[in-house]
Amino acid sequence: MNLAEILGNEELRHHEFPVTRDAIFLAHAGDCPLPRRVAEAIADYARQATTGDQEKFVYPAILSRGRQAAARLLNCQPREVAFVGPTSLALSFLASGVKLRRGDNILIYFDDYPSNVYPWMALAEQGVEVRLMNTRGLGAIRPLDVMGQVDENTRLVALASCHFVSGYRLDFAAIGRQLRERGIRFCLDAIQTLGAFPTTVEQVDMLAADAHKWLLGPCGAGVMYVRDSMQGQVNPPIYGWNNVQCPNFVAQEQLVFREGAQKYEAGTQNLLGIVGLTAAMELLLEVGVENIARELLRKRAWLAPALQAKGCTVVHADAPPEARGGILSFHRPGTDLVALHQKLAEAGVITSLRGDRTGQKYIRVSPHFYNTDAELARLVELIG
Repeated sequence: MNLAEILGNEELRHHEFPVTRDAIFLAHAGDCPLPRRVAEAIADYARQATTGDQEKFVYPAILSRGRQAAARLLNCQPREVAFVGPTSLALSFLASGVKLRRGDNILIYFDDYPSNVYPWMALAEQGVEVRLMNTRGLGAIRPLDVMGQVDENTRLVALASCHFVSGYRLDFAAIGRQLRERGIRFCLDAIQTLGAFPTTVEQVDMLAADAHKWLLGPCGAGVMYVRDSMQGQVNPPIYGWNNVQCPNFVAQEQLVFREGAQKYEAGTQNLLGIVGLTAAMELLLEVGVENIARELLRKRAWLAPALQAKGCTVVHADAPPEARGGILSFHRPGTDLVALHQKLAEAGVITSLRGDRTGQKYIRVSPHFYNTDAELARLVELIG
């Protein structure tokens, strides 16, 4: 199945993405609807699990298959991929696992999604200085902004690959390259690009992303990446039968973590979620992430000026092409955005209502590759 087939065959589109039969879903930066094949993979596993041991139908094969799919998306080794639930949990594992000392500092962006703020803020209790990045606009983080705010005591920078409201996409490869030259670790919250834009880890040390947004997978089934050379420096804050060596399930006198990213998987995995996540990743790899990215940018290039023609203010409408993500947020002076959001929902057009620190509300639009031009035109038409 390729992109042209999906967008050119309405019957196929409805079959593969059942949500399209009844709604125009433009909120993939929130919680996505499941594609048919993802739901069927989960349902098939659940049916098999009614007849016996839940693990025997997929374990360990599904874990290997899932790690290989994630490794293809991230351009890393399967041994660098762990399945650690929601992004919040994975980022908390990473923040708790890095070895920092009193007097070290880290750099974060206070207006990132809280999942990528709170785990790092908590390090202040250990005497770590938590620096909050200054930017020129909401989420508009450039490499020079990052490098201008680190110093000889900066040990880590933690940022999101795309801002969850403004849609400003990070040049994380350039940032990571420059941080590596300075010996500074780089952690990426990739939930708003993984599955939508190429998000590879050549210049990233750690990464986390749940499946329920652009990956088109179930909630609570995430991937976590830790560079192989970093795994000895990042220990998990949890211990269990699956990540600490225990031959024949017998506890040992010494706590010795298993090798590879399995050291971050303490207990029995969320196999239902991993089955769905794997099916979703394989779908995206089949369509091609590069193809998806081009389509999302094409959609954005049409939608931004169409909204501006309706008198809407589009956040970062003039962002350089390399900084444009799949998210587009707007407001319009004199318009009750809560009422407009409700009007769209009642007409079957699903968007998100978000706000910023100043109290400004936005309607956030985040179409995926399977949304059609006609659906976007219907959104603009309803704005009035």
